Amino acid sequence: MRIAVIGVGLIGGSIALAARERLDVEVAGHDASREALELARERGAVNRVCDTVADAVSDADAVFVAVPVGALDPAVGEALAAASSDCVVTDVGSTKRAVVAAHADPRFVGGHPLAGAETAGMQHARADLFEGATWFLTPTPTTSGMLYERLHRLLRSLGARPAAIDPETHDTILATVSHLPHVLANVLVAQAARALAAGDERLPATGPSFRDATRVAGASSAVWTDIYLSNRDALADEIDGMIARLGEVRDVLLAGDAQRITAWNDAAATDRRRLLEAQLAGGPLFELRTSVPNRPGVIAELALELGRAGVNITDMALYPAADMSEGVVALWIAGEEPARRAEELVGRLGFPVARA
Repeated sequence: MRIAVIGVGLIGGSIALAARERLDVEVAGHDASREALELARERGAVNRVCDTVADAVSDADAVFVAVPVGALDPAVGEALAAASSDCVVTDVGSTKRAVVAAHADPRFVGGHPLAGAETAGMQHARADLFEGATWFLTPTPTTSGMLYERLHRLLRSLGARPAAIDPETHDTILATVSHLPHVLANVLVAQAARALAAGDERLPATGPSFRDATRVAGASSAVWTDIYLSNRDALADEIDGMIARLGEVRDVLLAGDAQRITAWNDAAATDRRRLLEAQLAGGPLFELRTSVPNRPGVIAELALELGRAGVNITDMALYPAADMSEGVVALWIAGEEPARRAEELVGRLGFPVARA
């Protein structure tokens, strides 16, 4: 297998390192920074340094576009223009609606690994960055099922957990769990800095809660300005919701209502525990097999239906019939209850399904 990585920063460099170490495949790299490319070669992340996107992707089986969100659209377009008809192209951007809408190509699958660090650049890339990390994929009705399966398997090989999601839902969720925390961290440090300027000399001795809450404050503007702007409508909605909730807390505090304050705090503990349990859910693997017609979008339909129900596909495989008119899709689901729900959901779509 040949892989091309466009942009060898923290994420792209880590993809390249993981592919080289885990799969021992050939990796071609391209980056606007020659220094980053040379470092990628020195660290063994890439076999081949390429001066152009076209050169990097010309013979690739899979392409990862790992450039800043603001540069994704043209970079993905350039990769698709040079890629073969049997090459899957994906990106790693933190927002998905714009890039997916711009590229209705069967070879393109929008992606976003939930992995990273406060540091940036090839010098901080590491092969284990995606170990156990959720990697969102946004297949559409035009997505090639065969190429989606290839990408899904490749990401599993890199240590990630692929999960299908539609672009609209992705951007709404990320506005809440990723982009809003960055906004709040920036606001918190600004508020603390103003208090310090007002003469509160005790402020520099901050506690762990402040340090934890502001860990992502001031993250790289080269990355985050594009993210804020590309998801500004969803992020603005979340900020409005946060303002409303803060107003409610303010009113309860001023009223001195201890019972409501306790209930509010206890509810937060319950919500946090529920969210963490959802992330850690697993269990034994169950294999489901379903027969589907060979038509555009059928794999995306299956993956998104399960994704919307919170059922994660641990692994998958396609077995097309000899005449390519239909095929069998094997799905591996972790946990008895998720497997049961998956069986019901696939059946509701009208496809025969059985446990293997």
